[in-house]
Amino acid sequence: MAELKLRSKDPDSLRRIIKSALSERLQSVTAGIKRTEERIQEFETKYKLSTEEFITQFNNDELFHSFDFDEWIGEARMLAHLQQTKESIEEIDFVD
Repeated sequence: MAELKLRSKDPDSLRRIIKSALSERLQSVTAGIKRTEERIQEFETKYKLSTEEFITQFNNDELFHSFDFDEWIGEARMLAHLQQTKESIEEIDFVD
C-alpha cells in the first residue's frame, strides 16, 4: 500500500478539501456507473444476451459486426474502468 504525505500550513483545511474532492469524484463515478449499467442493460435487452455472452461470441467471430457492438464493448470497458476507480477511491484512508 502506498502512502502519500502532504504538508500544509493548515492541515485541517487541506484534509477537508481533499475529502470533499474525493467525495465529489466518488459521486461522479457512481453516477457514471449507473448510466453505463443502464446503457449495457439496453444492449442486453435488445440483443437478448448478457454482456459476458456477447463478448465471448464477438471475440469468437460468431456475430456480424455493427456499430452497436462497438458501443457495447466500449460501455463494458468503461464500466470496468469506473468500477476500478470507485474501488480505488473507497480504499483511501486518512491517517494522522
